[in-house]
Amino acid sequence: MKKFAVALALVLALAFSASAALTEPVALVFAAQEVGTGAYSVSAAIQGVMLKGLPAGSTIDLTTNSPGGVGAPVLIQRGRADVIVANAGPSQWSVERTKEAYQFGGCPDVRSIAGGLGHAMTNIMFTQKFVDETGITTMEEVIAKKHPLKLITKKNGSLGELTAERVIEACGISVEDFLKFAKWEKSGTDAIKSGIQDDLYDATIDHIDAGQATTTEICLTHKMHFVQLAPETLANMQKMGYAPLVMEPGTWNGQDKAINTMGSQQNVIVPASMKDDVAYALTKAICEGKEEIAKAVASLAWFDPKTAGKHELNGAPLHPGAVKYYKEAGLPCDE
Repeated sequence: MKKFAVALALVLALAFSASAALTEPVALVFAAQEVGTGAYSVSAAIQGVMLKGLPAGSTIDLTTNSPGGVGAPVLIQRGRADVIVANAGPSQWSVERTKEAYQFGGCPDVRSIAGGLGHAMTNIMFTQKFVDETGITTMEEVIAKKHPLKLITKKNGSLGELTAERVIEACGISVEDFLKFAKWEKSGTDAIKSGIQDDLYDATIDHIDAGQATTTEICLTHKMHFVQLAPETLANMQKMGYAPLVMEPGTWNGQDKAINTMGSQQNVIVPASMKDDVAYALTKAICEGKEEIAKAVASLAWFDPKTAGKHELNGAPLHPGAVKYYKEAGLPCDE
């Protein structure tokens, strides 16, 4: 009798699984950035493996209306895309924060299906001249001493600018209070490069991949000090949707020590209303198409299905269909 009950339960489970399987074609819209950008190449690579994981006759229309990883959740929330590549930190902020608290907030219906698509990092640099003149080597010291630091970053709404905000907040101070003693200029990459090289600014903060052109040139033409954040500050950033990584020695010219830092990696987001079997199929396609997407775009070689379900690499909550795939595949995930 016991064996019969176990067998019956197995049959029912298999029947449920079969009935839940995706069999009918689906039509999806995948929002990407402009053709020719690295972001477009990433989206196209992911679109390709996703399409192979859907029933025959399915379509994934790749559009070019994505505002980038920071604003991507807004497109999902407004129903203007079914799939889009975003970033873990901004995804978390969009879900958790209101529009009043964060310009891309108010997106409670955003879900993630896979994270860890890349190896971008928070990079904080002081000019060596600033360090020599002040003796200050860390952001925590700047804030504790309320030193009139002259900071320059990318423009409003960029992940570089938002990461600078998160660094300041992780140090235990609001941006508003920081600006009571420090100056913060936000500009384009050319102005950042020339401003640092001409010693018009003391520091810059960015969120970038190794080899990024502006930082590479700054480090080749100007002596820089690479800032190490305190463990408590790094832990605070991790709670904000960043994941730990190490900036290996030699990542930049003049950087002779490893720097423990944080990165907000790319993720793939979808609406909460997406059917579970569709989200399951897309997640399965990405994870099992890892080798294919890595061949298409070098940065995607960092993607690892074993960590793709971690909250710190997704930011937004995982879609139930994605959770189902990770559990069935024996891969860890944070529900």
